[in-house]
Formats: sequence, C-alpha cells, structure tokens
Amino acid sequence: MVRSLDRPGDARLARPGWEVVFAAVSSFDVKHRSRALTDGPERAAARAYLHGIGYSAEDLAKPIVGVAHSWIETMPCNFNNRVLAAKVKEGIRAAGGTPMELNTIAISDGITMGTAGMRASLVSRDLIADSIELVASAHRFDAIVAISGCDKTIPGTVMALARLDIPSLMLYGGSIRPGHYKGQDVTIQQVFEAVGAHAAGRITEQELHELEEVASPGAGACGGQFTANTMAMAFEVLGISPAGSSMVPAEDGRKLEVARQAGELVMEVLRDGRRPSEIITRQALQNAIAAVATSGGSTNGVLHLLAVAREMGVPLSIDEFDEISQRTPLLCDLQPGGRYVAVDLYRAGGVPLVLSRLAEAGILNGDAITVTGRTIGEHAQEAQEAEGQQVVHPVSDPIKETGGFAILKGNVAPEGCVVKLAGHERRLHTGPARVFDGEEAAMAAVLARKIGEGDVVVIRGEGPAGGPGMREMLAVTAAIVGEGLGESVALITDGRFSGATHGFMAAHIAPEAARGGPIGAIADGDQVTIDVDARRIDVALSDEEIERRLAAYTPPRHADGELEVAIAKYAKLVGSASEGAITR
Repeated sequence: MVRSLDRPGDARLARPGWEVVFAAVSSFDVKHRSRALTDGPERAAARAYLHGIGYSAEDLAKPIVGVAHSWIETMPCNFNNRVLAAKVKEGIRAAGGTPMELNTIAISDGITMGTAGMRASLVSRDLIADSIELVASAHRFDAIVAISGCDKTIPGTVMALARLDIPSLMLYGGSIRPGHYKGQDVTIQQVFEAVGAHAAGRITEQELHELEEVASPGAGACGGQFTANTMAMAFEVLGISPAGSSMVPAEDGRKLEVARQAGELVMEVLRDGRRPSEIITRQALQNAIAAVATSGGSTNGVLHLLAVAREMGVPLSIDEFDEISQRTPLLCDLQPGGRYVAVDLYRAGGVPLVLSRLAEAGILNGDAITVTGRTIGEHAQEAQEAEGQQVVHPVSDPIKETGGFAILKGNVAPEGCVVKLAGHERRLHTGPARVFDGEEAAMAAVLARKIGEGDVVVIRGEGPAGGPGMREMLAVTAAIVGEGLGESVALITDGRFSGATHGFMAAHIAPEAARGGPIGAIADGDQVTIDVDARRIDVALSDEEIERRLAAYTPPRHADGELEVAIAKYAKLVGSASEGAITR
C-alpha cells in the first residue's frame, strides 16, 4: 500500500493498491499505438533500427512510453530533468514498459528578461507542445510522461498531452531552494528589485553583486509562487500531475523516488486506458483556477489555463476566472506578495493542504478524476498539515476575502485584462499616462528616474503579435518597486508580467495595440483609471476620440530580417491573449 504524505513533506504518491493493478489483466490494449510501429514482418526495418541502438525484441514487444523533458544548460530550472528522466524510465521498466526518451527546448524567462531574447519565451510554449506532439505522434507512443521545469515548459507539456490525448501525466521538476542574504531567505525576485534600488542609490554595487551571488543556489525553478510554481500547483490540482508530487523541491532526495513512482504510475494509467480528456475537464479547470487565486499566483496562470482549455476543446472564458477568484479567498502567504517560498509550502503540507482548504471552503469540485484514478476530493482528504505552519492560512482567517487576481474590462481593454491583487491593498488608481512603445523605452525612463508618483506607465506594442511574443515586464516592474514607487505608480501593458511581479499592474490588455486595441490610442497625460471594484479599466477619452486616434496610429514594426523566422511565423499565427495566445 502506498499512501500520500505519511508526514508533512513526504514525497510518496497517493496510489493505494497499485501493485495489484499491475498484476491484473487489462482490457485496454497497452500497445494500442506502437503495434503499428513494431509488429509484423513488414516492420522489420523499423525493428532493425531500434535493435541497433540497444532495444531487444522483448523490449519492442512491450508498450512504448515516451519520456519527454526540457533538459538544457541555459538555466537552473530544467537542469535536473535528465536525472529525473532516468528515474522515470526505471519506473516504466519495472512496471512492464519500454521507455523512449526525447528532449525538447526551453527558454529562460529570468535570464532573457529585459532583452529582445524574451520574445522567444511565450513562442517556446507552443513550440514545446508542437515538438512533443510530433515525436509522440510519429513514433506512436502508447503513453507519455512529460517532465517540465521552467515557466513555459509546464503549460507547453500539458498542451501537448491534451492534443495527443493518450494515457499520460506531467511531472514537475521542482522548485529551487531559497538563497540566504543578510540573514534572510531570498529569491531571484530580490535581485530584480535590487537593480532598481541600485539605480536609485539605495544599495551599493557591491551589495548588488553579493545578492546576485547567492540568490539562485542550485537547480530548480524560481522559488516563489511565480509562474513555474503557480502552474505546477495548478496542474496538480487539475489532476494531470500526481498528487503530492509538485512541491517536492528539485534537489530534495525524495524527488528521485517521486520520478520513479511517476514512471510506475504512467503504466497504471496506460493499463486503465485513462486519457487526458477524462482529466482535463471543465470542473478540473475550475479547480486549477481556484488554486491560482487562493495562492496569489502568477497572472500567467490565466493565459496558460485558457490555452490548455482550448487545446482540450473545453469551453472556458476569461470572465470565469474573475468569477472564481471573487469567491475564492487568498490563503497562501507566498512570495512575491507574501513571506514564504515553495520549499516552505512543501514543509507545510504541499498542494494537498491547499486542496483541503479549497474543499473546506466549498470551492473544490471534489468529484473531478485525477491521473491517479482517484478523485481530487479524495486526495484533499489525505492532506497532513505541519504543526504550527503559517504558509497556508485557515479558511476562517484568510489573507484576503477574495483571490489574487481580477479580470477588468473597459475602453482600454474591451476583451479584458488581468490585474494582480496579492501583495498590495490598492484597488483604485487614476493618474496621467506615461506612454512607451516597447519595454526598453519604459525601462530607460524608470532607471533615469523620470517616472513620478501617481503616474500610470503604459507599455504597448508588447502583445502576442506586436511584441512579438508578449514579453514579461519584470525588469520594469521590479525596478519601479526597487526605486520605492511600488505603492504609488500603476502600470498597464498588452504584454505579460512575471509571476514575480507585484504592485498595481494590469497585463494582457486585449486587443493588443498591434491588432487595433485601444491601448494604441492613449497619449502622454491622458487620465487612466483602474477600478478593481467596478471591474473597469478606462482612459478619459470618448469613443469617437479613441477611434480617431487609432485611425492615425501605426504600431511600431520590426525591420525585415530583424525577427527570427520562428518568431515571425508565430506573430502571424497567434491569437488574442484573452483566448490564451495560442497559435492556430
């Protein structure tokens, strides 16, 4: 018998009786796809190729299970993926399958932040989905385990699983441990904010250097409830990742056992014929949205869950995110708005503890099935809470009565935008616009200390098509906070924010400027109002004036040859942020 969370922090998964399941005869054809590749005299050439690289006839008689991951040497987030893949493969072999490993790409948001390279980040999400889909489809895998790490690999892998709809699961590589500086736990968030503090003369260059040396001390994704940990939590709550697996840190020894068990579990999923379409349902997506809301998670959760819903063919509108956030209390005291990091959440009880809170609040759709074959409600009942933990508040004592984001509409964003509410108390701001075409111009103004209290910084031309690639504005938002303006300045953009962003910020404004969005009509000095309670974002212009200005507005265009071919193709194919910015 294998139980979940025998003690707070235990990495074992919730799969009672899997030994019996493995011994049982399955009515589902476990080689339902790979037979076309490996069976019969006419497939002799294919088998010959595979024999030549070490696969025996016995191996090829078993189900073929893909093990996809994004190991790469450009970042810490996915650096442990190959090690985890080896353990997943052990589990698959032990449970009667033949694993085949494949690699895909990854782009580091944190490293490319503030540069033209950041345009590739969101583009990579769809390319990751494409590449896994293509390999799994062409090589007729019977099942697949997708290992993810950094921000875009997580939704990218799940988008691929949704497209393929074969027995599968996603395993998150885990969070980095926090660094330590001047007696405090620190993450990469403090480094970005320190850049602004240095520009304002509040810290020395030596202090900045000392902080950067210790803030990212190993493998794993960024430590706060930024985009990676937000999406990892969301997909565990969605049910496509095994219960109890996500918050085990990247360099915790238990992560290796989690990976091996994931390999064993996927064979159980295959024998049961359990497909993503049974798991990624409307109810499950609503659970995932509630997890983002209650954890104060990244606004990117809106974008990525919309994308997964569309890949799975599940109707889901951006307005539903607001409805769910409105009835979901903010319970997790996690960075960037709170005090704690993912490792602390793991010690407190992990995602199952969050599930139990959502169930207690009457928000969890407990009947939603998960990849383990059990319901999410059953996994919520298995949570064990560490004594004295302060990371996840009780339902009776929420940090805020409503969730960590809101969806606003108005004459600036007719299709909607996302405002992050965790980590600050402001719900209303009116101020003069400071308009910038592109992130670099805005960053230069911030570093030159040309942004004043009360301003509304408007960054446009950074949408999915106009950027292209919808860059994250963390460098700008963190510099604003670092200069001490975080409580007095607002920022709006048709681009994205990092999960590490905090302050009064509105992102994903749609339509974007490049597609005729009203954000293109705003000029310096125009009064912009962000009103969370009214769910409005407006500029003090008449409809006629907006129309007149848009007729005269020409979005900045990149010179021919300036954009990489892959990014130029993406710009032509990508849809609105209000629908997940997916390519079709």
